[in-house]
Amino acid sequence: MVSTNINFRTDESTKSEAEEIFSQLGISMSAALNMFLRQVIIRGGIPFEPTTRPYNVETIRAIEEGHQIALDDSRRRFDSTDELFEELRS
Repeated sequence: MVSTNINFRTDESTKSEAEEIFSQLGISMSAALNMFLRQVIIRGGIPFEPTTRPYNVETIRAIEEGHQIALDDSRRRFDSTDELFEELRS
């Protein structure tokens, strides 16, 4: 097997945070990126689901709660923010 180099750019914070995690796992950045590339090959694509949904558990729960509230017909509805604030002040 012949080695080759791949160069890419990322911000310092991302690199630093990733290196810290890889260090805790006992692997190098190079090993981690090779693992990623091998998984791309094995799976025939990105080895995780790209999404715009936030990964923060608290945020995900808040979004899900908002969906439930929106579907709940027993909740009071407001036609404007003025109406909402008038209700809040009373």
